[in-house]
Amino acid sequence: MCGIAGIYNRAAPGSVDKDLLGRMVGVLHHRGPDESGMYLDDRVGLGSARLSIIDLESGLQPIPNEDRSLWITFNGEIYNYREKRRELEARGHVFETATDTEVILHLYEEHGADCLPELNGQFAFAIWNSNTKELFLARDRVGIRPLYYTSINGQLVFASEIKALFLHNEIRREFDEHALKQIFTFWTTLPGRTVFRGIHELPAGHYLRITPNTVRQEQYWDVPYYPPSQRFSNSPGNVAADLRDLLMDAVKIRLQADVPVGTYLSGGLDSSGISAMAMKHASRPVTSYGIRFQEPEFNESQEQQTVSEFLGTDHRMKTVGNSDILQALPATLWHCEAPILRTAPVPLYLLSDKVREDGLKVVLTGEGADEVFGGYNIFREMKVRRFWARQPGSAFRYKLLSILYPYVFRQNNNPGVLRNIFGRHLTETGDPFYSHRLRWENTSRNQLYFQDSIRQSITEYDPYEDLERHLPDGFREWTGMEQSQYLEMRLFMTNYLLAAQGDRVAMANSVEVRLPFLDHRVLDFAARIPSHLKIRGLREKYILKKALSPFLPEKVLRRAKKPFRAPINKVIFKNHSLDSYVAEDNLEQYGIFDSTRVQKFVDILRMKRQPSEIDNMGLIGILSSQILHRQFIDHFQDWSGDVVLSRIIDNRANTTPVQEEI
Repeated sequence: MCGIAGIYNRAAPGSVDKDLLGRMVGVLHHRGPDESGMYLDDRVGLGSARLSIIDLESGLQPIPNEDRSLWITFNGEIYNYREKRRELEARGHVFETATDTEVILHLYEEHGADCLPELNGQFAFAIWNSNTKELFLARDRVGIRPLYYTSINGQLVFASEIKALFLHNEIRREFDEHALKQIFTFWTTLPGRTVFRGIHELPAGHYLRITPNTVRQEQYWDVPYYPPSQRFSNSPGNVAADLRDLLMDAVKIRLQADVPVGTYLSGGLDSSGISAMAMKHASRPVTSYGIRFQEPEFNESQEQQTVSEFLGTDHRMKTVGNSDILQALPATLWHCEAPILRTAPVPLYLLSDKVREDGLKVVLTGEGADEVFGGYNIFREMKVRRFWARQPGSAFRYKLLSILYPYVFRQNNNPGVLRNIFGRHLTETGDPFYSHRLRWENTSRNQLYFQDSIRQSITEYDPYEDLERHLPDGFREWTGMEQSQYLEMRLFMTNYLLAAQGDRVAMANSVEVRLPFLDHRVLDFAARIPSHLKIRGLREKYILKKALSPFLPEKVLRRAKKPFRAPINKVIFKNHSLDSYVAEDNLEQYGIFDSTRVQKFVDILRMKRQPSEIDNMGLIGILSSQILHRQFIDHFQDWSGDVVLSRIIDNRANTTPVQEEI
C-alpha cells in the first residue's frame, strides 16, 4: 500500500518541479513510510511513498516495463497477481520484481484499459506512456483506494490525498457550496466531487485517459444488477454453501502478504465471520483488534471477548474515552479531508494507531457486508413503509417499525407523531429515492445553519436531480430493495464509509485495510441472490448468517445488528477546547455558518439531556466543517520537511539520464 502523486505538463514539454513533487510525496509519508521514489521526464513526474507488504526487497516504485516506455506508480493490492504473472510470463513478458505492481503494468501493456476487469483487488494507479504521452489513471471497482486530481495552467496534478495537491501554490483552496449541500443532504459528496472547489475524485470503477489534447473519463464497472430470470433459484442451503466457499477464498487471498495480517473484531456478525475464516486459514492464532468505549451505550467489549474466546484469536482492545475522541478529532479530519456528520471515524483512527504500535501493517475487516447482504435498518424500514403504503390508513402496519426502532417508540409513543416521522412521502413508492428520502430530508434540516450567502447560492441547486444523473439505466424499474442497496453502496459505502472509516483513518497510521466482502466475485454472486434471501421477513442478512453458521456461535448469529457508532454530544460539551471553532468571530471569519443561528443551536443543545440524532449530526457537521476550513483554507501549512527519496530516475532532456539510489 502506498501514497502516489504526479504532475503532467499537458500544454507543452517542460521541466516538472522536482522539489514540489518531492514535497507531495513527503506529505503522503504516513501512507508509505518504508521507502519512496520518483520518475521524471520532459512531460511528467511520478512519485510514490511505499508501505512495503509484498516483495519487501525489490518493489520500489515507480516501476518500468521491459523497454522503459511505460512507468507505473501504484497504491493497492492485487490478490490474483500470481496467476496473472504466470499468464504474462507465458506470453514472453520479463519481470524485474516480484510485485503485484509490475503485473498491472504488463497487463496494461497487453490489454490497455481492458486489463482492469482482470484485476481482483483494491487499487489506484497511474501509468505513463512516454511514447504516446498519455497518462492513464484508474481506481478500483468500489473505491477502496482514493485518487484525486485537478488541472491548473496546462498541468494535470494528481495524488492519493488532497493535501498533496494543495502544495501546488497555484491551486486555490476553497469550499464548494454545492458540495456542502450534498454533504448536508447525503452525508457525503456525489461521485467525482469533493468539498473543495475544482478538486475532483476519480469515481470508483472509472479510469481517466489524459493526453496533451484530451481528458476522457470512462466507467468500466458498476454495482451489478441481474433481472429476476438470472437470479439463483436453487435452495437457500445450496446458495449459502456456495457463498461460504466464495467468502473463504476471498479471505484466503487477502491473507497474502510478506508481513503479519490481523483482523478487526467488533463482536458482530460480519467481523466475527471474517475473523473465523481467517483462523481457518491461519497457522497460528490471528491477532484481532477491537474498541472498548468509555460510554456503556457504545461499548461492545464483552461481545468481542466472547467471540475471541470462541475462535481462539489473540484479541487486543483499544480503550477510547470521550476525551480521546475530542483530542483526536482534528487529526482525524486532517486525514479524512471532508466534513463528517458522525464521530465514528475517530475511534477507528485511534484503533489503527494501536495496530501500528503492535507492528502490524494489514488488517481484514467486515465492511461491506451490510450493504451487500441487507444488514441495515434502512432496508427493513423501506420494506415496512412499502407494506404500510398498500393500506396507508392502517392503524397497525406502521407499528412494525417498533421492531426496528424500539428506542424511538419508547421515547415517543404518540401515534400521530410517529406517523408523521415515518409517514412522510409514504405512498410515493415510485420515487427512485423512496428508501432514503426521509433520512436525507432529516439531514437537510441542518442546512438552516448555513450563512445566508451560502443558502442563497445553493437555492437553485437540486442535489437530487444531480444524483439522478448518476443512476444506471432502468433504475426506476428495479425493486425497492435493489434501489436502496445501490444507493447505499454507491453513496454511503463508497464515498463515506470506505474513506472516512476505512482507508483514510487506517492509512493515517500506515495500516492497510482489506475487505473480503467487497471482492468483486462476492458482489457479483450477491447480485444474483433473490432479495427475500437477504432479508427474510424482517430478519436481516438471512443468507449470510446461514453461510457463516458453521463458524460462529448461535449467540452471534442471533444478535441484532448494532451499527458502529461513537459519542458526539458528550464528547463536545464536556470539554471546551473545541469551543473556539464555533465562537462567533470564527464563524463569521470562515463564512460558512450563521453565527447567531449556530450560537442559539449550541446553547439549546447544552441544555438538552438527550439531543436527537439529527441535532448531533448538525453539531458535528458544523464543527468538522469549521476545523477543516482552519486546517486547509485559513491556516494551511505547506509541508516543508526534509524529503528523503530512496531513488530518483531522471530522464529529462536537459539532464543525463540517471538513476540515483539514495
